[in-house]
This record gives sequence, structure tokens and C-alpha cells, in this order.
Amino acid sequence: MKNILSPFHLAFPVKDLLETKGFYTDILGCSLGRTNEKWIDFNFLGHQITAHLSPESFSLEDIANTVDGKNVPVRHFGLILDWEDWHTIKDRLIKQKVTFIIDPYIRFKGQKGEQATLFIADPSLNGIELKSFKDKKMIFSA
Repeated sequence: MKNILSPFHLAFPVKDLLETKGFYTDILGCSLGRTNEKWIDFNFLGHQITAHLSPESFSLEDIANTVDGKNVPVRHFGLILDWEDWHTIKDRLIKQKVTFIIDPYIRFKGQKGEQATLFIADPSLNGIELKSFKDKKMIFSA
């Protein structure tokens, strides 16, 4: 496979489409794509994410792994942003009084893989991680 950065597609369950639409457009700034009564497509900074109406139960406490001393929800998705963009979005989320699952901080400070990270949840408790590396070569470093 060529090492080309391409937009990804992710489908995920939600309990309420109207509430989900508000969160992804008003809080995260996503634009809308196709929609119907059972799903909504969003433009997540150039990636296609699709919220599907689902009756399943939602809980962030179901499964978590400890990473750098924090309880990271196993079920999450996110983006790797430019360093300045991460800080801009972090500041916007703080200004909007968004509740963080894991407050913004620098993970693995001074170590290989150092990164800025934060975790939030959408109204259906889908975990979302936004992170950034000062040195993007560290994204896949072992």
C-alpha cells in the first residue's frame, strides 16, 4: 500500500440524531453531508463520519485502558491536528465550556511520541480524541 494520506470513513452509533447534529456542527464545526431519518454524514475536517441512529446502550465506563496514568476509553476515534490548530480547537472547546473526559495536556512529555491530547464525548458518549505532535515523524514511532 502506498503511504498516502487519504480521507477516512467512520460510521458510529448515536441515540439521538438531532442532538448529534447540534454537537458535531455547533461544537466541532463539522459541515453536513447527506442525511436521512436514520443517519447523518458529517465533514470531520475532510473525513467522512456517519452517525447512525441505534438503540444500543452507551457508556464511557464500559472499557478503558490506562495510558500515561489516564483512563482512555477504548471506544473512541479522533484526528491528529497541526500543533497550532490543536491549541486553537482546545481553546474554543474550553470557551464553549465543553466537558472533557480527559483534560487537555501533553502526554509522554519529554519522551518519544510526545503529544498534545484531549478527550471529549458526543451526546451519545462516543469518545473523541484530538491530538497533535510537534514532530509528525513521531506519530508512528515505536
